[in-house]
Amino acid sequence: MAKAARLLFNMNCSLFVIALRYLWNSMAPGHTLGLVISSRVNMDFVENYVESGCKMTAKERGTGLNKRQERPLSIMPQSLVDREDPRPLHKQVYEALLTSIRNGKLPLRGKLPSERELVDLFDVSRITIRHAIRELVQQGVVTSQPGKGLYVAEHSGGFELQVLKSFTATAISNGRVPGHRLIEARVLRAPLEISRPLFLPPGADVVVLSRLRLLDEIPVVIQTDWLPAARVPGLLDLDWTVGNRSLYAELRQHHHIHPSRGQTTLSARLASADEAEMLGLHSPAAVLTVDQIAFDNRNRPVNLTALVHHPERYPLTLAQSETGDIAQY
Repeated sequence: MAKAARLLFNMNCSLFVIALRYLWNSMAPGHTLGLVISSRVNMDFVENYVESGCKMTAKERGTGLNKRQERPLSIMPQSLVDREDPRPLHKQVYEALLTSIRNGKLPLRGKLPSERELVDLFDVSRITIRHAIRELVQQGVVTSQPGKGLYVAEHSGGFELQVLKSFTATAISNGRVPGHRLIEARVLRAPLEISRPLFLPPGADVVVLSRLRLLDEIPVVIQTDWLPAARVPGLLDLDWTVGNRSLYAELRQHHHIHPSRGQTTLSARLASADEAEMLGLHSPAAVLTVDQIAFDNRNRPVNLTALVHHPERYPLTLAQSETGDIAQY
């Protein structure tokens, strides 16, 4: 009699879980379909029901749901769920995955474990894993590539727009490793659109320095600078193939030029074929463009800068205050 009752419970439990999973996967966030499964209270009920009764009987049947000790962990052991924790299970999984992404256990552009692997790793149901993944996708932390799986998004926050702070200093302050690949470094006669903002006569000599800027060895920005050649003698004698060389640091240390203010113009357009190739974009692709000019404390132009930003790898944040924008690069 007891064995028959247990068998009946297992069958009903399995049917109930199948029905819940069908409802959960078929409805959009916020819809009910007669069961408010997307609310926290009801989601917790479903998770607790599945994790306690149904998963317990699954273990008794030896279906191998609890493989925690059989699989090497790619996520920190302390990040596994705690059923005595008052937080919902899906929230614990979400925070564990987010922590693993932030500390590099799951690297940028890295592929997440499969749903089955996450179920085994955290010893929770598919419903719980899907709820956690849905939150990561909605937050832009994870992206889904149809037919391939889930990947850690390439960006992890914005970079404050600052005119007088170099790319190198900005990257380091954000905990990233700066670098660059030299595209062009030479002296040329300035066309009118370059000479005019630099307060130079048409055809004056300018130094042009063009680089593909990298973060953690990933291309993020194409940067081109124009400087009055007469103010920066010997600038091109430096080895600009060095990956972490800062233009502003060189101007301050060797030319005693100290940028003190600047102006910035933001826009957007389609990337050229060369720009798309350098930034790893699939054409047609939109890019953010940033045009800047910096001035020294005597109100003389220091450099004119044109930047082409990868739209996802180097998003910008504009800080503001009561007195106006704090917009400096």
